Amino acid sequence: MHTLPIQIRFNDVDQMGHVNNTVIMEYFDLGKSAFFTAAGIPPEQGDFTVMIVHFEVDFTSQIRYHDKIAVTTAVKRIGNKSIAVEQHIINQESGVDCAVCRTVMAGYCRSTHSSAAIPENLKEILLNQ
Repeated sequence: MHTLPIQIRFNDVDQMGHVNNTVIMEYFDLGKSAFFTAAGIPPEQGDFTVMIVHFEVDFTSQIRYHDKIAVTTAVKRIGNKSIAVEQHIINQESGVDCAVCRTVMAGYCRSTHSSAAIPENLKEILLNQ
């Protein structure tokens, strides 16, 4: 599992006084980017990458401006051409799970613009993150 602390910005908070749900999606994206970069596949380089083909989110607790939060990211399943990832936004002070995101990503080859199998060495790296 990979953990990324998140700095809540002033403009992340909406008129209701909590972090807006659309901003929470940005936090999940930051977590995925950091996770894959740590695994050796940064999003901006190489012929192989992954693209999101499905996601679902449950918002379970409000996040406020002064909360200390982190995004955790872990692989739940790896198939031949897809990876299922589960992420949580955790309030680091209370331990409360504020949101859960389940994402399916497909392997993609940039040079051929087509789906691609997940390389075996990458599967091993991702399962050990």
